[in-house]
Amino acid sequence: MDRHPATARHIKPFWHPLVAGIALGLVLLLTFVLTGHGLGATGATTRMTAYLGWQALPAATHANGYLGPMIAQGNPLPSWISWQVLGVACGALLAAALAGRFRLQLDGAASVGRGRRLLAALAGGICAGFGARVAAGCTSGLGLSGAATLALSAFVFLAAFFLAGIVAHRLVKGV
Repeated sequence: MDRHPATARHIKPFWHPLVAGIALGLVLLLTFVLTGHGLGATGATTRMTAYLGWQALPAATHANGYLGPMIAQGNPLPSWISWQVLGVACGALLAAALAGRFRLQLDGAASVGRGRRLLAALAGGICAGFGARVAAGCTSGLGLSGAATLALSAFVFLAAFFLAGIVAHRLVKGV
């Protein structure tokens, strides 16, 4: 308990998992109705990569079979997925601030060291991003939206994702 009442924060509790799950399902449904697309995230980073490639090496980016089509019509950033990811980031920041839960922290640094923890997080993020591109979707795009449309690939992806998570946990427990 904080001994200084002037600095004490009122932290709101997390939502009940059932309520949060229903809310997420309604947001997913609303996203399908309004945009014709489900939820996703990694497509925005791919579009950012295409944009940066277009700025740095336009001829090479145009010639690239993967990134070229994204810049064929001009700037690839103003797409639905870019706006969605921006909205998620702004919404999360606002929700954390309103709930009194906004703070910067580095979990796990005390047990393994800050540098090792940051490298492990970076490596994990790179692996997850690569896997999302290979699988043609991330946990929200392929897993959540794909499962909502009963796509077999979504269920295969989710099973592989959880299995990989269990294996990775065993390999790097404590990192």
